[in-house]
Amino acid sequence: MDPLRGALAALVTGIAAALVIVALAILPFLNPVWVSFAQERAQAEAWTGFTTEQLAAVTNPILLDLVLGPPDFDVTLDGVTVLNDNERGHMRDVRGVFFGFFVVAIAAAVVLALMFLVARGSAARARFWKRLERTGIVIVAVTVVGGLLGLLFFDSAFILFHEIFFPGGNYLFDPGTDRLVQLFPQQFWVDSAIGVGVVVIVLALAMTWVARRRARTMAARREPGAAPTRPAPAPADGPASPADGPASPADGPADPR
Repeated sequence: MDPLRGALAALVTGIAAALVIVALAILPFLNPVWVSFAQERAQAEAWTGFTTEQLAAVTNPILLDLVLGPPDFDVTLDGVTVLNDNERGHMRDVRGVFFGFFVVAIAAAVVLALMFLVARGSAARARFWKRLERTGIVIVAVTVVGGLLGLLFFDSAFILFHEIFFPGGNYLFDPGTDRLVQLFPQQFWVDSAIGVGVVVIVLALAMTWVARRRARTMAARREPGAAPTRPAPAPADGPASPADGPASPADGPADPR
């Protein structure tokens, strides 16, 4: 295979696999059980002044609008709208980013499936699995290093993330007055980021282990259609065949004299 084509295939495989793994790692955290647990750790009740029941009554509809839509985010409590216009606008932007990311992740999964199908034969399949194995190792290394840096410089990383994905600037809220940051305090996002990172590492290690085993299996397997070479059988003891040529005179009957 041409080196440039091989490098391009490895790059596409790595990016696609990374997108799929991150998408799968996010999914377990988009549920009320995790959100309630993380809110409790972040003391959302103290920030909002809501009871546990009120907090759930407000948070669950917001989560539902985020995951399934429609993205109205117009939840009310005792007849009062919880989020203001700026907060609802930000949540619609968040849903747009989520939706776009998962569309890209699904496309990445399709690309991986096509690359697997195009890789015909044991040698090509071995290269495919070897690329996934290397990708898994890179994902683990990047996640560990990036996670440590993110925890050390969380505020800067948080602002950088929002400046990239929310260039409109509607992500700055006052914890003293804005319900959105009271419902989801900073500790909530720290815990969620750690949780996603741990799942990413677990999935990447699992992919590395599976890919390594498959690569070794494919490398050891012969290409289809290659006939095995068998050693020639040893000649059996017995009477000589005509192909052995005529017997020499020395093999004849003994001289009667």
